[in-house]
Amino acid sequence: MEHLLVACAILFTLYYIYHRWTRISVADIPGPKAKSFLLGELFVHPYQAPFANNKGPGNQAEVFQSQAGETDFKWQAEFGGVIRVKGILGTDRLLVSDPKALHHIFASGYDIRKTDFRLEVTRILTGPGLGWADGENHHRQRKVNSPAFGMAQTRAYVPVYLAYANKVGAMDLCTEWKERLGGDTSIVVDTPSYFTRFFLDVIGEVAFDYQFGATDNAHDPLAEVLSSVVPKFTTPSKFDVFVLGLLELVPVPLLIAFMRYAPTKGLRNSRRVEREATAVAKRLVEEKSEALMAGNSKRDIMSLLVKANASENPRSNLSADELYAQMQTIMQAGHETTATTMSWTILELTQHPEVQAKLRAEIQAAQRTINERGDTAFTATDFDSMAYTVAVMKEILRFHPVVFSTLREAARDEVLPLSKPIVTLSGKTITELPIPKNQILVTSIAGYNRNTDVFGEDAQQFNPERWLDGTVKPAANVGMYANLMTFGSGHRGCIGWRFAIYEYQAFLTELVKNFEFSMDPTIARMVRREPGIVMIPTIEGEVMKGPHLPVTIRPVELL
Repeated sequence: MEHLLVACAILFTLYYIYHRWTRISVADIPGPKAKSFLLGELFVHPYQAPFANNKGPGNQAEVFQSQAGETDFKWQAEFGGVIRVKGILGTDRLLVSDPKALHHIFASGYDIRKTDFRLEVTRILTGPGLGWADGENHHRQRKVNSPAFGMAQTRAYVPVYLAYANKVGAMDLCTEWKERLGGDTSIVVDTPSYFTRFFLDVIGEVAFDYQFGATDNAHDPLAEVLSSVVPKFTTPSKFDVFVLGLLELVPVPLLIAFMRYAPTKGLRNSRRVEREATAVAKRLVEEKSEALMAGNSKRDIMSLLVKANASENPRSNLSADELYAQMQTIMQAGHETTATTMSWTILELTQHPEVQAKLRAEIQAAQRTINERGDTAFTATDFDSMAYTVAVMKEILRFHPVVFSTLREAARDEVLPLSKPIVTLSGKTITELPIPKNQILVTSIAGYNRNTDVFGEDAQQFNPERWLDGTVKPAANVGMYANLMTFGSGHRGCIGWRFAIYEYQAFLTELVKNFEFSMDPTIARMVRREPGIVMIPTIEGEVMKGPHLPVTIRPVELL
């Protein structure tokens, strides 16, 4: 028996050595040199928010201390669209912004998948919903969700967006700001705090027919726990950074056990959010199921999901837990993202008064046209015809993608096609890149959105005109909207992107029609793009306060 064990150990060692030496390697791909074998260049991505300001050694310190996307832009300019970077313990990962490579990654079905770490973090935040599901499970869930987010249905929501924007959302916000103005000619408002509350109420009303009461300070338990998801930023220890990276490497059972039971403050809060959201979702599903049975079903998204889930084939339906999780998924994906995008929009309008003036002129002209035909409200067709407004929105989504990077992992050996050849460290020129099974890929949404071949030589500048003058070139079928990666791509692209676009335009139209925006130049120079769950604005020296963007507003004379 002893000789058998020794023989087995020798065979295993030989197999391991053979596997290491014959495995596809990406070590020949250029990239920045790591200063720390232990910590490598551990990338910040949306679920690493608590570690955004680390001051540990090595190249990862540069990443952690940088603003969202800053190192992506720097390394993209130096090394190109596919870059080898170091994770903890010398592991290799690839930072990808090359259009063809990104298209392949997101169009590969489930052969290039979310990492186990990312999936488990998503499950903690949203439950076993669409964001967490993988493979056939994901395909089934997306099929049930799709009817609520199609083009016809989304355009049918436009009157709801506008009714909310005019009566409950933006006009209430306008009224509140006007009341604060009183007899003054201007006031300073902190836009993130306002937009977070208002868009939470919008998503509750339109998606669930649920009243959060956030704008009325109603102290809804779910609204209160959701407000805790956007973090205050802290400086992590080197140990924290190492543990975070290690979680991407440990076996799945250990990862699941840690995420579900570790007594860290962040994970305890995430589990609290899930419990509260599940309780509310359970009550809503019961109410909407009863309404469906009685023939009184409404048109909110949750009602449509309940209806779509009432299939005669139980194998194609969502389980109760999956149905509850869709509410959490929609809230997390559709609330803070749009609210934060609005803050970045207002920032750019303060920095480009000529853009703001041109945008307001188009909105006012569209309003006059609507009035002349005897209507008062914008339609989806009106929104689609507002070329400059749409160009401004596209440029904001390009320049400020609130989810600036994602993680993927190859489920098998793969070959990435390249838009531009890579000259390897050994001097070879390659037009495609073989990658091994389990290779970690950091897909740089921010980096791709600044690609000069797609968006022009001035891609590092904010310029809405690029969408009107032919500057933007077609990419390799990348992105859900306007050649952009902001809503993701492929079968995991944002299912509610149309919902987000029309909601965004409804609020932008009302706010610009009612107010002129400016900012203290000193404050403007201190604005940071902070890597959180979403890329949020903060002020240099006040990062610990969380989302913060003080903007001066003045009333605009209405038509």
